[in-house]
Amino acid sequence: MDLLNTLVDKGLRREPPTRDEALAVLATSDDDLLDVVAAAGRVRRHWFGRRVKLNYLVNLKSGLCPEDCSYCSQRLGSTAGILKYTWLKPGEASEAAAAGLAGGAKRVCLVASGRGPTDRDVDRVSETIRTIKERNEGVEVCACLGLLSDGQAERLRAAGADAYNHNLNTSESTYGDITTTHTYADRVDTVRKAHAAGLSPCSGLIAGMGESDADLVDVVLALRELDPDSVPVNFLIPFEGTPLAKEWNLTPQHCLRILAMVRFVCPDVEVRVSGGREVHLRSLQPLALHLANSLFLGDYLTSEGQAGKADLEMIADAGFVVEGADEVTLPEHRAAGTGGCGAHEEPGCAAHAEAGCGGHEDAGCGGHEDAGGCGSAAAPQVNEARTDLVAVRRRGPGTDLAPNA
Repeated sequence: MDLLNTLVDKGLRREPPTRDEALAVLATSDDDLLDVVAAAGRVRRHWFGRRVKLNYLVNLKSGLCPEDCSYCSQRLGSTAGILKYTWLKPGEASEAAAAGLAGGAKRVCLVASGRGPTDRDVDRVSETIRTIKERNEGVEVCACLGLLSDGQAERLRAAGADAYNHNLNTSESTYGDITTTHTYADRVDTVRKAHAAGLSPCSGLIAGMGESDADLVDVVLALRELDPDSVPVNFLIPFEGTPLAKEWNLTPQHCLRILAMVRFVCPDVEVRVSGGREVHLRSLQPLALHLANSLFLGDYLTSEGQAGKADLEMIADAGFVVEGADEVTLPEHRAAGTGGCGAHEEPGCAAHAEAGCGGHEDAGCGGHEDAGGCGSAAAPQVNEARTDLVAVRRRGPGTDLAPNA
């Protein structure tokens, strides 16, 4: 297929596809799916080999968020039966992080619900970061606390944070349909604040909220311009008790097309398959490893994920290896800070002057880490509702049970 050959050549040169080319990937048929995966897989292996980076979520504060993000089980007005608790103490958070690190994770993502942190919250999280770093040499820590005020990113960086997650989630044109208590521009501003403070920016999207293919392409192109080092790709988990509980718009095949499109647009960036992979990819999860070079180990913020042991077996069975703590995730040109907007050949980007946090799963509240042709309004296929696969987290932080890692 000429399209795929063109996209592979561009990906190996870090040249972005056109918007029409990105849309065309999403419009490919199921008959062409393995060809699409193989093509994007060549780009993934060129920049990341067969390594898979493992990340581990620690939900520092669960539920009771004042924001109204429609996808989120922690949102204002949610009746989802999730765990609700206030801030974990630094020692408690460190113990939770240790479980993920023992399972092979090299990055811990510290997430807290809410619009954004107060200065006292930043102090609290800073102490937690220092505690985790003191107990676990070489660990990466990503914070995901919502919208940042001036100076807060710098304080987190000084405390030892390596990265900050704040997802764009959906396109600018549809953002107001999903959230009304803050704006798309607010999210962009926080990603830029984190980047300017020297934190590795992590920002991604949520697919399956009823958006068009054009919306998916638009948000991924916007992310490329923001130049994140990591792009989490989340698939909506339709929690009962949230406004999007009836949105079952994804098929396993289309999830793979979305991941392939993200890889072509962001060829040398860490692409992380995140919340909802178990619900929507199901038995096709191993194929996602040919597209994404990163995933979350074990459970998410408020939902249970695949068993950590099963994640590790899946990686090994698919012929991939867990990335070691001593290995650098990003290609040399990006790790050195000279890569430009992930897909450009020359450094720099006009965009320089993303809650869901990386794990989505309910992605969002400011602070939480479709097939069809060009611009189609909806996917031609609709996935059957699999509410049996949506399990509220009842273990790990906020409980007396051991975490899943």
